[in-house]
Amino acid sequence: MSQSSTMTRTQVPGTTPAPAVRRRKPLRDSAWWALLFVGPTALGLAAFYFWPLLRTGYMSLTTTGAFGGETWVGLANFAQLFNSPDLLRAAGNSALYTAVALLGIPLAIVLASLLNTPGLKGRSFYRVLYFIPVVTMPAAIALVWTFIYNGDYGVLNQALHLVGIQGTSWLANPSTALMAVAVVGIWATLGTNIVIFVAGLQGIPASLYEAASLDGAGPIRRFFSVTLPLLSPSVFFVSVITVIGALQVFDLLYVMIPTGSPAREATMTIVSLFYQVGFIRNQRGLAAAIALVLMVIILILTAVQFRLQRKWVHYEY
Repeated sequence: MSQSSTMTRTQVPGTTPAPAVRRRKPLRDSAWWALLFVGPTALGLAAFYFWPLLRTGYMSLTTTGAFGGETWVGLANFAQLFNSPDLLRAAGNSALYTAVALLGIPLAIVLASLLNTPGLKGRSFYRVLYFIPVVTMPAAIALVWTFIYNGDYGVLNQALHLVGIQGTSWLANPSTALMAVAVVGIWATLGTNIVIFVAGLQGIPASLYEAASLDGAGPIRRFFSVTLPLLSPSVFFVSVITVIGALQVFDLLYVMIPTGSPAREATMTIVSLFYQVGFIRNQRGLAAAIALVLMVIILILTAVQFRLQRKWVHYEY
């Protein structure tokens, strides 16, 4: 028995030895390589996202003195915040601004469909024209539109006067100030939305439009039966970033609605309230509580959007 086993291990004369089987590297070596590549990104997330979040959470449970120093107060900041009418007013203004900002999505879809029309002349020029506001500084946009909305010599009121309509001080009137700023917000983000929708439209197979035409569907029917359902992933993505961006609006309001304006309170959003409490009143603990409340609102609305997208978003042709 031992002799036969010895013969099986002995190389047969005239034959080449079988190649040795290479052993796989231990899994821990691969893990170190993965950590090497993921490490810089993880470090950046920890330094610029997770640590500020933890720090904000801690500050929301403290109060800061006039000369520094933090005193633990527990949930007192949140109790003061939810008992204040300023939060409810700011949340209502943020919700109204967000609702108006969402109206820019249908406008962007229509413009993207027009830009995607085969044989359209000057398509590249129109794309650049719509995208210019995206690469323009928000402060510059706000200053230009402030002159347009001016109640005395503004271009908008001059144009309305030509057709017999009496204009108003759009940014000083509490009834129109927030809507006026929301229109500027739509105009400033229109270029990004159009680029996303054009990319989505170009991904729709032309054979589907041909099949719909053979079935007798006209342009409007093809738009609602083919274009919109297949463009729903892009619509969902744009709606998510629009809601998040609208809830965080600050720069346009800060420049267009100056301190002392009669429309200041009517246009105060959650971020504006955060700035006033944290940097004007120097109540850092209360400001941190406002920031956490805004974060929770954004998380809830985003989760609701992801939940509802299962009913109307189509990812397959």
